Amino acid sequence: MIFDTLIGKIVETQAPICVGLDTAPEYLPAGAQGGAEEQAEAVLAFNKGILDAVCDLVPAVKVQIAYYEPLGAAGIRCFVRTCAYAKGLGLVVIADAKRNDIGATAAQYARAFLTENIEKNTTSPSVSGAAGGLACDLLTVNGYLGSDGILPFLAACEAHDKGIFVLVKTSNPSSGELQNLTLADGRTVYECMGDMVETWGAGSRGAYGYSCVGAVVGATYPEEAKILRGRMPHTFFLIPGYGAQGGSAGMLENCFAAGGMGGIVNSSRGILCAYKKRGGTYVDAARKAVLEMKADLLSVLGEIHG
Repeated sequence: MIFDTLIGKIVETQAPICVGLDTAPEYLPAGAQGGAEEQAEAVLAFNKGILDAVCDLVPAVKVQIAYYEPLGAAGIRCFVRTCAYAKGLGLVVIADAKRNDIGATAAQYARAFLTENIEKNTTSPSVSGAAGGLACDLLTVNGYLGSDGILPFLAACEAHDKGIFVLVKTSNPSSGELQNLTLADGRTVYECMGDMVETWGAGSRGAYGYSCVGAVVGATYPEEAKILRGRMPHTFFLIPGYGAQGGSAGMLENCFAAGGMGGIVNSSRGILCAYKKRGGTYVDAARKAVLEMKADLLSVLGEIHG
């Protein structure tokens, strides 16, 4: 089960860290010049440098498709090749695409992201022409269409040993405008969504007790995270908001269960752009940023063990 694999890698590395490749062309030290093809190649080379620098330190990478789509077809190829390269290095790959729609369309999103028709040599820059196969292990999903928009993803997860992260309590400042509203039964909207996520995953729990249905829970709302951790004991959390968005290690402690289990913390700009503050090469700066983040998280969580 994919979350068993991810947790095993977290325990091995002692780093509940996901490196976010939200790679805008302007993040590159020399920028990205030329047309879409040239910019996509520059972004890919930058991503490979980051991945090579940190692949022995972290268990996972999250690739945000929004940063690739502006480059059109070249950007999508860059996205797929980045995911494939990360998988070739042994990393768990999260596609951050926040997909969903009505059931029939959700099934097509699931087919695209949660099946694999990609060449076996994933370190190669070439990708097969077969449909689908975006080379990821996990996908972020919007659950606010209800069960008929989630069930196709669950079917794909079971068929292909994949997983999803459903938006529950997001890290952005205005998330409470909807997510903190109180329902007629006294629960907040985010609590209701959390309960649904826990139920959706009930039939797929792995060796560590977590299902194939994870949740996105922001580090910037520690009180809400504490409530959700209590309501969702079998749900693994993807935790955005650390670093550049204002979340600290102390703030995100509530996202984790005993033994530092049950979550992985994403950092994107804090790693990708570390060279802008530190100087030196971007790869050396990224590696140092990951090591400092690891020390920061472990100072709060302690040793991670199953």
